[in-house]
Amino acid sequence: MKPGSISRIVKATCLLVVGVSFALLPRCTAAETRALAELNVFNWNNSLSQDTIEQFQAECHCKVNLSYYGSMEEALAKLAGGARGFDVIGPSNYGIPALVRLGALQPLNKAAIPNAANIEPAYLDTPQDPHNVFSLPYDFTITLIGYNEARIRELGLDPTSWSLVFDPKVLSKIRGKVTVLDDPREVIAAALRYKGYSANSTSAAQLSEAIEAIRQAMPYWAAFNSQSYIRELTVGNIWVALGYSNDIFQAKTDALNAKRPFSIKEALQKEGNGMTGDSFVISRTAPHPELAHRFINFMLQPKIAAQLTNTLGSGNPNRAAHAYIRAELLSDPAINPGPEERKRLEQLTDLDSQTRRAWNRAWTELKMGQ
Repeated sequence: MKPGSISRIVKATCLLVVGVSFALLPRCTAAETRALAELNVFNWNNSLSQDTIEQFQAECHCKVNLSYYGSMEEALAKLAGGARGFDVIGPSNYGIPALVRLGALQPLNKAAIPNAANIEPAYLDTPQDPHNVFSLPYDFTITLIGYNEARIRELGLDPTSWSLVFDPKVLSKIRGKVTVLDDPREVIAAALRYKGYSANSTSAAQLSEAIEAIRQAMPYWAAFNSQSYIRELTVGNIWVALGYSNDIFQAKTDALNAKRPFSIKEALQKEGNGMTGDSFVISRTAPHPELAHRFINFMLQPKIAAQLTNTLGSGNPNRAAHAYIRAELLSDPAINPGPEERKRLEQLTDLDSQTRRAWNRAWTELKMGQ
């Protein structure tokens, strides 16, 4: 759980309403339908399937307008700049405190979201949003390595170590065939894990080591790429990508469907990986707050929640959804990590302002020195 551009807006048209059960949600009245004709959603791309959106449109007789962003920093900048008109936003959990500080969110009306009871308690009441006043989680992704299995096997390289992305000796064998996310939070976190530190480190000395690891690796990378790396991996232009687990799932699926002469695989790293949950929140200035609550409740239905995993490869905090998720996905540690994998996963958290400024300054200097 994402390459995209906030300038891209996909407007899915209303479907002809068919016989849909409204057992879980009350039927919209004619007045409500007129008042709540559109829902504006601002989210990562590759986080919502088109089929799911169309089902909601059919059920609520409405139109959903989707706007996308490519990183949490990009989304925060847009919202801090005064962007308005969004109803539902799908931030990564570590971005929620910043949105609260901006005064950008309204408290959720839990009575209107009974399907929140389906969420595994372990994913609730986090430091990012105690008591889930503003947010409810709907998926999670792991930042890991996706790779061209044939190429990496031929070279005898180890995809289970971050050295595949950060060690110049290893990178010399795959120069120009590696991309990393254009996202300081994710890339610096991965470099910190490579160096043996927490992905949420606030140590200036540890940050310096991570930045130096990135600086030494950069000459071997093809690009910082959050926009098109799924396709680049799928067609074989790159062999290694530091990316999101659901994006690598998409690349793997696309390569298989296209009958490529190679397969795309993903691997968790022995040094540990960052794990990012995504949640639904409602904008303080939402034009359609009632419809926004209906949408969140709809997305937390077990069968609907399962579609995100079955279609997009997202990790799923909805415990009731697991009964409807394909068995091979439930056994995939990059999608449904077991107890041993979880020991090496670290939730990304909101950084304090001083650390955040240090990270952003270091990232800017790195990019300027390309």
